[in-house]
Order: sequence, then C-alpha cells, then structure tokens
Amino acid sequence: MSEWWRDAVIYQIYPRSYQDSTGDGVGDLAGITRRLPHVAELGADCIWLSPIFQSPQADMGYDVSDYLAVDPLFGTLEDFDRLILTAHDLGLKVITDQVLSHTSDQHAWFKASRKDRTNDFADWYVWADPLPDGSPPTNWHSHFGGPAWEFDPQRGQYYLHNFLASQPDLNFHNPAVQDAILETAKFWLDRGLDGFRLDTVNYYVHDKQLRSNPPAQTRPQVMATDLYGMQDNIYNKTRPENVAFLERLRALTDQYDDIMMVGEVGEMGRRSIEIMGEYTKGSDRLHMAYSFAMLGPDFTAEHFRDCIEGFQQGAPDGHPYWSFSNHDVPRHVSRWEEYATSHDAMARMTCAMLMAFEGTIGIYQGEELGQLETVMEYHELTDPPAIRFWPGVKGRDGCRTPMVWEADAPNAGFTDGVPWLPVKPPQISRAVDQQGEGSILAFYKDAIAFRKASPALRHGATEFLNLPEPLLAFRRGTDEALTCVFNLSPEPMTLTVEVNARMTGAAAATLEGGVLSLPGNGFAYLEEAGALSLRTA
Repeated sequence: MSEWWRDAVIYQIYPRSYQDSTGDGVGDLAGITRRLPHVAELGADCIWLSPIFQSPQADMGYDVSDYLAVDPLFGTLEDFDRLILTAHDLGLKVITDQVLSHTSDQHAWFKASRKDRTNDFADWYVWADPLPDGSPPTNWHSHFGGPAWEFDPQRGQYYLHNFLASQPDLNFHNPAVQDAILETAKFWLDRGLDGFRLDTVNYYVHDKQLRSNPPAQTRPQVMATDLYGMQDNIYNKTRPENVAFLERLRALTDQYDDIMMVGEVGEMGRRSIEIMGEYTKGSDRLHMAYSFAMLGPDFTAEHFRDCIEGFQQGAPDGHPYWSFSNHDVPRHVSRWEEYATSHDAMARMTCAMLMAFEGTIGIYQGEELGQLETVMEYHELTDPPAIRFWPGVKGRDGCRTPMVWEADAPNAGFTDGVPWLPVKPPQISRAVDQQGEGSILAFYKDAIAFRKASPALRHGATEFLNLPEPLLAFRRGTDEALTCVFNLSPEPMTLTVEVNARMTGAAAATLEGGVLSLPGNGFAYLEEAGALSLRTA
C-alpha cells in the first residue's frame, strides 16, 4: 500500500456552494467535476465531499434519508461516477462524508421503527420510556438546543437525537444496525471511492444504562444557548464500545486497496486530542482523526504546541489531520483577525504554518483565496441553530457561502440563478480570476509545492523550540532538518540565530548577521548548518 494519505493535502468541498451547473442556485456534482482542475492545479491530493446523499436537507445533508442514493439536488449516481473518474484522471483521490451516528426521520428505517415496539426495526434507534413524571430519560442536551430527547406519541416513548429532532440517533448496540451501516459503506467503496470522512465519529454508541451526565468539571463561560457545554458529556458519546465498531469498519476498508478513513472527533480542548490518539492508535482503527482543537478561537503558540505534543504523547503510532477551517466554524482568517496585521498577512502565515505541521493537512474551499467569513443578515440564514438563537449565535452560513470564480460574472460565476446563500462584494473581491501573481492563491500553490518537495515537511518528526509567546518554533526532521518560526502577533519580533542558517521557501522575514527579524505575522523556514538555536534578541 502507498498510504497516500500520510502526507496528503485534502481539499474539502461543500457541494451546495462549489459550482451550480443547472441554474437552480445550488451547487452539484456536475459543477464540482467541471471545477476539479482548480483543485488539481492547487496541488491537493484528495477532495472531501460534504454529504451528497438523499436528504430532506433539514441540516443541509447531514440528515440522510437514503444512504445508497444521491440527492437529486446534486445529481445522479452517474454524475457521481463521472466525478470519480475525472478526479482519478487528474490524480485526485475522493472521499465523502459518511453520517453514520444518525439518520433523517424520513429514512425508511426510522419510519418503520416508530410504528410500534415489536417490528423488525423497533430497536434500530435509541428509544426509552419517559420517567415517572413524564420527563425525558436522561438530562442529555442536543447540540442544537433543548433536550436530546423527543417524545413520539405513536410509540409512547422518547427517541434520542444529538442534533435536530428530525435527526434520530441509531442504536449501535444492535448488531443489525452495525451490519446495515457497513453494507452502505461497502456500496460506495465498490463504486471506486477512496475513503471516508466520518462525521461525529465519537457519537455512534450511547450509554446503554442511560445514565445522566454530571455537570461540567470546569464550568466555561458559555452562552445561555450552549447548554451542551454545561455538562461533562461522558454518557451520550465517546463510549468504550465505540472503538469496537471502528475496528469493524477498518476491517471492511482493509479489504480494499489503500482506503483511508478520517474521523471527526466532536469534542473541544485537551480531551479531543486524547480521543484522536485513542481512535488512531495501532493499525485496526481509524487511519487518522481530527478534532475542533484548532478550529476555535485559541491562537497562541502554547495552544498549537499543546495540540501537537498532546497527540504525539497520546498516540505515538497514530496519525493526525490538522486544519484551521471547515464548514462548521467561522473562517479562520476572520476568526483570528485580532491577531493579524491584515487579512492577507494572516492568510499567508497560517498557510505557511499549516503546511509545516506533521501529519495530513486539510484545506476548506476558499481558504486558498484568503476568503473571509460572510456577514449574514437574519433573513438570509438557513442554518437551524442560527435561526433559533439569533443574534446570540451567528451560525454556520457565513462560512458556507458560494465559491467565487469570476468577479465580473453573475454571482461570481457560481450560478446563473439565485444562489442559495448570498454572494457578497467582500467575497467577490477574492475571486479566483483576481488571484494573479503574488496573490494568496499563488502563495498556497507555492506552499503546497514546497511541502511536497521537502522530505523534512513530509516525513520529519517534530521537535518544539522553547521560545516565549507569541513565537511558535519547531524543527522538522533530522538529516535535512528545517526550523519553522512563526510570529503569532501583529507586533514585530527579533530572534538571534546562533549558528549559520539560511532561509528557504516562502518567508515574511529577514535574516542578516545572525538576526532573524519577523514583522507582525512574519514567518520563516530555516535550513540548518548544525544544531540551530534561537533566542530572543
């Protein structure tokens, strides 16, 4: 096996927002296929498609009503097959989102399950009787607000939903459910898919005893809408039995040639890094995992070092996947703008930083343009939690607005119709056809090419240097080592380089007379002529 994924750059595509080919205002598979050369020219190795399966779209496809069908909104199975063939011809692998912890309430399995308590599907979902006072079986919260239980009068029971009430959780304690899910995975692998991104991978199994969660051990300052964060969520997810199902899934993928699975660990903080390690250790679980640890507001050298070293210590034989943006969080150039001298400076530095991390790298569509979070108005929203909790929660629409291709075309070339989310001037100004020499897109192409040409960045181990905030510095590799230095603040910083060294690759710094000068958001890759040492000047 080539294990192509170990040093890959994976480009996430949000199908609704990439390219519309029909004029209905929603992106589709044919549109993605048309734009695949952009991804190949960027230098990425693989595309990850957010859900394309049949769905009522209550949660934009993360509510699947048929695992074996493409939603007509996106096209047909034949369109999917053409996309796979085109991608492979361009040297791109393809993985898709698999939403396995829950389905839509419109799925045939759930429709059968809710009929009564004795049919063949009765135990395929998590059902429980009310407590004597009629209240839900546990105190668990839904991510989208309110209890994680919905009462169904037809069965006279509650069912579990970690997200919308229309997204009931499957019962993975039932072997028949696991078997059925594995069959759906096999269906897509047989069509030539190269792997899966597993949504909410630590949510598959719930506590069979239905014990209530204790209060959070540390009470973060959360908004009133974030009831979920006020509990220590130990019984509604990340149960020990979860690993056994991951081993079954890995056994299936090992029957195919060089398949990869990356799991989304739905957790924040140090615990998320621990789960990443647990789920990727050895060779019979996930190939790699990522968490929300780098997808939040934290932007300090200590934080990034803790994430990487925490994974190294927790899973020395595991493999991480690092990214700064995706479809669930504000775009990082906007999210971290208080630390930036400019949006473009932040875009360049974070690209250089991400490409220097050990592991697999993820890029979210538009990130290569330095794209900003779109400012939304209430009447423009489609995201359920944003609609429910506005204005306290801004939601996920701002990072999901359409890809911009040609600045002077209607809707920046995304659609001839009315786009499902607005295309606004700040985003249009960063269209692909505006990204010439010296642009953020050109920088991304160069940075990816530099990573691919560097044995140290592709395969080298990471050793951190002890420097004060806001400086992040680490050495990658041994024989052909690179020292990577980043100034995570808008203020200039100066370092003394105590051995001979020279800068290589892209840089926003100067090195003269043994002094490395880093402007705000400056960075440098240093080739060593000996054991390079840095100290603050």
